Amino acid sequence: MKLRVLIAICIAVAGFVTTSARAQQADALKKAQSAFDQAQLDYLQGKYDEAAKGFQEAYASRPFPQFLYNVGASFHMKGKQASDVASYGQAVEFYKRYLKEEPEATDKAKVEKAIGVLEAEIKRIKDAPPPGTGSGSGTGSGSSVGSGSAVPPAAPSQEVQQLGDVKVRGLVVIESEPQNATIYLDDKKKGPFAQTPWSGSLDGEHKVIIEKRGYKISESTLSADPSKLFVLRVVISQEDYLGWVEVTSNVPGAEVFIDDKSVGAMGKTPLSQNIKPGKHTFWISAEGYREYSETVDIAAGETHAVKANLNGTPVGKLNIIGLGIEDSSISLDGSTLCERGPCLKAIPQGDHTVVVSRPGYKSFVRRINIQAKTETTIKVSLAEVPSRSDAVVAYVLAAGFAGGGVYLGTQANKLRDDLKKEIAAGMPPVDSNDPRFTNGKLYAVFADAAYAIAGITALTALYYTFRDKGAPTTGLVDVRAMTLNPQVGPHYAGVGMEVTW
Repeated sequence: MKLRVLIAICIAVAGFVTTSARAQQADALKKAQSAFDQAQLDYLQGKYDEAAKGFQEAYASRPFPQFLYNVGASFHMKGKQASDVASYGQAVEFYKRYLKEEPEATDKAKVEKAIGVLEAEIKRIKDAPPPGTGSGSGTGSGSSVGSGSAVPPAAPSQEVQQLGDVKVRGLVVIESEPQNATIYLDDKKKGPFAQTPWSGSLDGEHKVIIEKRGYKISESTLSADPSKLFVLRVVISQEDYLGWVEVTSNVPGAEVFIDDKSVGAMGKTPLSQNIKPGKHTFWISAEGYREYSETVDIAAGETHAVKANLNGTPVGKLNIIGLGIEDSSISLDGSTLCERGPCLKAIPQGDHTVVVSRPGYKSFVRRINIQAKTETTIKVSLAEVPSRSDAVVAYVLAAGFAGGGVYLGTQANKLRDDLKKEIAAGMPPVDSNDPRFTNGKLYAVFADAAYAIAGITALTALYYTFRDKGAPTTGLVDVRAMTLNPQVGPHYAGVGMEVTW
């Protein structure tokens, strides 16, 4: 019983210490942000001593290397303003501290250049003769420099001026509760960006996705300013009903599709994420390898591993180029290969059907054979779909002749019916040469002729409609052999590709 009580007390104390430490970190970050904001304001107002002090206070609260850079920038600008050796020296000191704490800084070369220029400037100022020590002769009563009047600071060297005015660096801090969560920037398809806590430089608006096993996914939007301190702190809540999946492959960076391939890849291997319980199908694919698929029954609160072993398949390259290809879509065997050209893809060897389509142009359709270790280039020249105005005219003429035939036939039938009625009433025509006989026959003959011409014209219109009119769409096919040779470099080993034709 005593042991249980002791364990409970230890757990409670550990929880209290952890909570207290987290609260202290949050308070320290608030102090750092407050000091940073004031220091930035002082910097913009040209109060470089106050700015340097403020950035140092921010660093004392939370030791982010960017704060050291800003201290150096403050002293740099003060030294440039007054040609002050001491300020230049402090700028060099803090720039070096910044590089020491951030050895992989993206601006390392630029900062090292600034250090070299400022050190040379310090030496130049120290070696220069003091003002007012020049020699001269004469009996005039002119005044000399150095007799109590203020001496203007010497102008910075050309090298210092070329560095330009230094700007303070902003900082983005992303933290989560709990920590060690995975950060995705903008889209999970790009793969993990970092883990919490993270600090660094970002610019512009970004979507931040934070995910941790057993917790709800958090999505936030931040608008980073390169001159300000932005803090994104996220508290993610637990989700006991979710499962956790870890997808890996023997080919890093393979695309991972889950349940519906038409949605697009969910990310690249290695991929870890929460997933709802139930059966899910995973497809893992990489260019030049056979696709791997697996259906997994996900259980809540459990971890499931999908390990894809991708096997290579003989492939060749297909390259679609040509004038106007940027507005064309390319499909292979009925599936979209590239939404827009030019299109260069690795294709499994064998027979394939390529279709290049562009609105208002005749499509290019070709059955090709892709061979392993070759590049097949098709230079497509799409021809515009010609006007069908001749077919329209033919349809109009056919309709006109048909209408004429109907009218003439109606007139012939009317004369025939009138004669039949008179004969039936016992009043036959007195004269056998009654013009109605002749007119009726003429109407009937002309009606039949109009129907015949209408039929021929309609057939002509159909021909004009479906005939392949105008210049044809063409494609020039060029097959080049590719060879793979082993290559070894100072930082890599692998195979290189040579193309000959």
